[in-house]
Amino acid sequence: MDILFSYIVDGGIIAISVFLWLSIYFIITIWIWVSRVLTLNSWEKSEKSSLESLLRGVPKIKRSSILSNCLQNDDARATLGICKSVAEKKATAYLSMLSVISSTAPFIGLFGTIVSILKTFAQLGNAKSASLSVIAPAISEALVVTAAGIFVAIPAYTAHVFLKRKAYELLSVIDREIELLQMSSFEHTSGNKKHD
Repeated sequence: MDILFSYIVDGGIIAISVFLWLSIYFIITIWIWVSRVLTLNSWEKSEKSSLESLLRGVPKIKRSSILSNCLQNDDARATLGICKSVAEKKATAYLSMLSVISSTAPFIGLFGTIVSILKTFAQLGNAKSASLSVIAPAISEALVVTAAGIFVAIPAYTAHVFLKRKAYELLSVIDREIELLQMSSFEHTSGNKKHD
């Protein structure tokens, strides 16, 4: 912890900027992860409940389902694909942000490290002697920023993969609902033709 504090104090504007940037990335990652997990869990629970009622033979979908808005008009069955696309967009919201954070955070840390190492070598060039006891602490302080970048990238990547899987599970439930709705529509249509 002392190394981190001394790096921020001694590092100047670049070190402060890099740590601020990585801190913002970390906060955004945690916020996206928590909010999306809560949203997707609630949404999936609602869609599963709707699917279960369809499987029990209830002809109408629950109002809590995203597909209920699609079934309002006369040509409702044709709009189910559009509703699925809307659901997919909502389910995968913020995944690209997590992807950007997980791929750029290590490079931001590396940038801070490179600037610190350059600064260290510039200072050593002005010194009369340069030994390992002088160089090692300066380079170890510089590597702290790379570690911070990796520390931010790991949760962002983990959240990206986890939320992508949650979105896939939700969309699978919606796909099953659409299939059941289309089957019941086909049965109603073919039943009406038989009576004609």
